[in-house]
Parts: sequence; C-alpha cells; structure tokens
Amino acid sequence: MQKRKKTTSRKNSNFLQYIAWGLSFIIILAVVFVAGYYVGHDGAKREAVEKERSKEEAKRSMMQKLEEESAKLERQKEQSVTQKLKDVLQKDTQQEQAVQEIPKKEASVLKEEAKEYENASHEVEEAQLPTAPERKVIKSFSKPKLAIIIDDVSVSSHVQAIKSLHLPITMSFLPPSKLRPSSSVLAAKEDFYMVHLPMEAQNFKAEEPLTLRVDDSHAKILQRIEELKELFPKVKYINNHTGSKFTADEAAMDRLILALKSQNITFIDSRTTGSSKAQKVSKKYDLEYIGRDVFLDHQMDKSYIVAQIKKAIQIAKKHGTAIAIGHPHSNTIAALNESKSLFKEVELVLVDKL
Repeated sequence: MQKRKKTTSRKNSNFLQYIAWGLSFIIILAVVFVAGYYVGHDGAKREAVEKERSKEEAKRSMMQKLEEESAKLERQKEQSVTQKLKDVLQKDTQQEQAVQEIPKKEASVLKEEAKEYENASHEVEEAQLPTAPERKVIKSFSKPKLAIIIDDVSVSSHVQAIKSLHLPITMSFLPPSKLRPSSSVLAAKEDFYMVHLPMEAQNFKAEEPLTLRVDDSHAKILQRIEELKELFPKVKYINNHTGSKFTADEAAMDRLILALKSQNITFIDSRTTGSSKAQKVSKKYDLEYIGRDVFLDHQMDKSYIVAQIKKAIQIAKKHGTAIAIGHPHSNTIAALNESKSLFKEVELVLVDKL
C-alpha cells in the first residue's frame, strides 16, 4: 500500500512538471509574439512614413516640373507675340522690296502709299477726330459688347500678329493690289472677315487702286462690289478706307448703299469725317446704321492707344455696345495684348455678334 502511494505521488509530480514546462513554453511564445508584433509594427510604421515621404517628394518634384513647364510655355507665348510684333515691324522692309519689283513709273506712287500707312492718320484728314453720333443710354444686366476692327489687313504678318493675341478681333482686308496681291487669299483662310473698301478722300493722294469716287455711276459701283464679292465670297460687312469725300456725298452714298444691299452686305461707317451721310442714307432704306465709336491709334503712342481702349470699354458700358477701329501696327498690337485684363469688363466679340 505504501509503495502504491509513492508511485502515485511521483506521477503527480511529473504531471505538474509537464504542465509547468508547457506554461513556460506558452509564455515564451507569447513574449516572442508580442515582441515580434511591436518590432514589426514599428518597422511597418517606419516603412509607411518613408513611403509617405517619398510620395510628398514625388509630388513636390512633379509640381516643380509643372511650374517650370508652365513658365516655359508662358515665355514661349510671350516670345511668340514678340516675334509677331517684329513681323509687323518688318512690313515696311517688305513693302520696299515689293516696290523694287514694280515698274519705275509706278514705284514712286507706291512708295508714297507705303510711307503714308506707317500710321493711322491717313484715315482721318480733319483737325479733330469725328465724334460718333448720339446714342441711347442702355441700362442692362447683360455684359456690354465691344467689337474691335483692325483695318488695312493685307499681308500674312498682319494676320499672324492679330491671331497671336487669341482675341476675337475682326480683320478688315484691303482689296488685292500690286503692293498686296495676296489679301483675298489670306482672307479665304478665315471664317469671318470684312473688306476695307477704298473710297475717295478730300486730300489723301496715295489712294488705293480702284478707289470709289463720288462721280462713279451706280453701275460702276455695283460692278466693283460684285468684283469684291467674287474675291471675298464670305464678306457680309464692308467699311470705308479713307473716304472723307465719298461718305460726305449723299448721292454717292445712296448709290453705294443700294449696291451693297443688292449683295446682302452691310456698310459699317468708319466715320473718317463728321459730315458722313451714311446714317441718313441708311435710315432712308430702313437699314440699321452701324458706325465707329472710337479710333484706337490715330496717334501711335502706346499709352494713347490703351487710353482709347479704356474709352471704348466705357462707351460699351454706357450704350450696351461699341465699335473700335485700329490698324495692324506694332504699338496697336502690343496695346491690345497688354489690355487683356481690361477686356474682362466687356464681352469682346466679332462685329457680326453685336
């Protein structure tokens, strides 16, 4: 009996020892697991932080590259505008080269013509710029509209300089001549354009070929308009080039308006004289009169042109619409380019959208 008790006691002791070893092993495993968890968690945390830092660095690098690319594009844009202005400045040189290819008996006249067009004063011969007719003050919640017409467009450098502005500017093309043979070809590439029709002036002598004169018959005027329609098939609007004498003659304007009406062409009065009869004749035929409000570059100083742009904007605000006329000269193009922030005050539109 005593021997059996000793055996049972020894077995119990061994069982407890096994349990102790098992618990020790479990504790060791738990300690290892917990330690590994915290060590792994810290590593994962460091790895996540490192990845986030890499993402931020990549983001900063991308933003820097985008800023550099944007600045590069802006410089290219400015250089493009500058280059177009240089093209315009080269116009006189191109004209001189063209003159050299023309017979001597015609060269002196064309040289005079090229010299006159160095500025915009050839359009108006009066001591003061003719003012626009009285118009009603319009109170409206809609944005006022301003149309800018650039006259005398005739060579590719003009078109390129105007289009480099990326503004809705209406180009008015002079008819083809020996000095500018490609004007109608250039116009054909545009969706919308006007024709700048040469008309007799009081004193301006370097007139364009086939200039309309006050004593031209209705048949002759109609023939010229039909010829222009063939050269410029998309034309819907015509304004006068010079024309201080022609537009002041009521009978001559009557014949012109009838000829234009027969071809579904609207006349826009450049108002090169305060004595224009265009409004009176338009009213006679129940046609809407459209006339210039502001000449932008009668003086070629850029600050003057910017001031005229501001004046045109104020007129548009007062009357709901306004028309400004300029010419493809470097200071005019530069002033328009520098005035883009001013144009936010109005809706700049092509003349057919007024």
